[in-house]
Amino acid sequence: MNEAVKMLEAADIALVLKMLPHRYPFLLVDRVIDIRGDDHGIGIKNVTINEPHFQGHFPGNPVFPGVLMIEGMAQTAGVLCILSIATPQPKSVFFLTIDKAKFRKPVRPGDTIEYHMTKIAQRKTMWWFRGVAKVAGQIVAEAELGAMISDT
Repeated sequence: MNEAVKMLEAADIALVLKMLPHRYPFLLVDRVIDIRGDDHGIGIKNVTINEPHFQGHFPGNPVFPGVLMIEGMAQTAGVLCILSIATPQPKSVFFLTIDKAKFRKPVRPGDTIEYHMTKIAQRKTMWWFRGVAKVAGQIVAEAELGAMISDT
């Protein structure tokens, strides 16, 4: 693990932008807190009404899409993985698996989503995480995710 990152407890938006290739409107993590190496971290997403998906999901009844919560979980895990690598930053992070996805409650503009990500396993450049998304302490979604880091 990168020695400088062992002591890092949070990643602000500037560091998230350095770690991930995603940009608006597909960057779905504003910061990552409570970082414990690649074992655990909490991604924070502030949901706002001006996000483009609310124009069609759903007019008059805006609901944050569940698939975007899964992507937010993956981006949080990606930050944890990339921060833990001692070598130069890899070029790509690819999904391997999405399992046991469940959506419990709707998320609406004004909510703050916390993506609680905990490492399940790691093999070489592949990681598996369990993610639990919470709003105001209540579980709104959960899933198990696998990803691979690549230099291509």
